[in-house]
Amino acid sequence: MAAKYDLTQRIAPQLDRHLVFPLLEFLQERGLYAEEDILKAKIELLNHTNMVDYAMDIHKSLYHSDDVPHEMVDRRVEVVARLKSLEEAAAPILTFLHNPNAVQELRTDKQHDLQMLSDRYQIGTEQIEALYQYAKFQFECGNYSGAADYLYRYRALSTNSERSLSALWGKLAAEILMQNWDIALEELNRLKEIIDSKSFSSPLNQVQGRIWLMHWSLFIFFNHDNGRTQIIDLFNQDKYLNTIQTNAPHLLRYLATAFIVNKRRRPQFKDFIKVIQQEQYSYEDPITEFLACVYVNYDFDGAQKKMKVCEEVRFLTWSKTISFLGYAFSKEMTVLAEKLNLNYDEAERWIVNLIRTSKLDAKIDTQTGTIVMEPNHLDV
Repeated sequence: MAAKYDLTQRIAPQLDRHLVFPLLEFLQERGLYAEEDILKAKIELLNHTNMVDYAMDIHKSLYHSDDVPHEMVDRRVEVVARLKSLEEAAAPILTFLHNPNAVQELRTDKQHDLQMLSDRYQIGTEQIEALYQYAKFQFECGNYSGAADYLYRYRALSTNSERSLSALWGKLAAEILMQNWDIALEELNRLKEIIDSKSFSSPLNQVQGRIWLMHWSLFIFFNHDNGRTQIIDLFNQDKYLNTIQTNAPHLLRYLATAFIVNKRRRPQFKDFIKVIQQEQYSYEDPITEFLACVYVNYDFDGAQKKMKVCEEVRFLTWSKTISFLGYAFSKEMTVLAEKLNLNYDEAERWIVNLIRTSKLDAKIDTQTGTIVMEPNHLDV
């Protein structure tokens, strides 16, 4: 059942292929697909990168043999030779960057730095562009730390706006893959500012940039401490929400999740429910359908059925929370326990814990067996 609602095939086309590897690792750990299929998918991805040694290791694991295809061996020779060639082309600026005393001569004035590099170190546009190619190759080899540093240096010196934007995407990907969430968030915001600027290349590219940005941002927002707030701030902006509804409705699952677990953005929740209502006949997802049952159709029996499906996609805790909020005004404890698929004592403990952790203005009336809540303070 869970594999039916797996969004990897929808998300992967909008990611750099290196960002797909964490998704495959997750699917492998969850056991949603056959181990053999996951390993084959990894090899297919790796064939388009320079991580030949990794591909060889997976091939050995997949076929239980130390032998690897000659194509992989030849490819490895090509990668090593190309890396050496790029390193030689970028040698002048690499030597400069590896000298701490020399790097201290750089300022925040790009024109000054370019003139200084040319006059004192004979480093010009050719060498700076060679640094970009070397950094990109390092990224493809899986050296994300080195790539991130070189791409940062390249952007500080480059006058090529298109290459500089590409370098920023690469830097973002590298920081995500290294799980440097604070730095990754900074790079994400830089990209957003560029994409949303009036001088961006074209409206079509602007839409595509927003699609990529939102997909890449999922790694950050669901790992960063403040991510569940910031995903709402980004995805709920009109131009981004319109992009989601038109081009990527599957992202509504993540926005719905963020709304449910985040109390500081609940005032925007009602507007989001209107979006769910608009999309409920054109896009199917167990989580958005669950919200539609509770807040649009008031179909609590349907919500109970959807809650069981949500459990398959590991959404049980949050769906129970919403179910509780939907029933608590008018239902007795026995009814709520049944809807939560718990016995009476388990339901009572769960609700007490929810009230405490969520700071709800509610209490259980043990004499009447009901839940008493203050509607005026309900923050959904």
